[in-house]
Amino acid sequence: MQCPRCQHDNTPAAKFCGECGGRLDAACAACGTPNPPLNKFCQECGAALGASAGEARFAAPEAYTPTHLARKILTARSSLAGERKKVTVLFADLKGSLEL
Repeated sequence: MQCPRCQHDNTPAAKFCGECGGRLDAACAACGTPNPPLNKFCQECGAALGASAGEARFAAPEAYTPTHLARKILTARSSLAGERKKVTVLFADLKGSLEL
């Protein structure tokens, strides 16, 4: 995380800047509310707080799917869909069985 005061690069888990000692709260661009460094969304309005190291994992599938695999998935889409079935599930508890 980059310090808003001195522009020093700090580790993502840092709460205070290692260079100037300033607090590394991320201010929401939408409402201006200060948020803790690890928040991905504003705790006041719910807006995204910007790109972080963790968000790179959730990029668009086109960014990390090899083209040969994407082609195979798209051509075999009907066989990958599977089937839907209606099922009935019974959950039961016998008296005293939880103690076992």
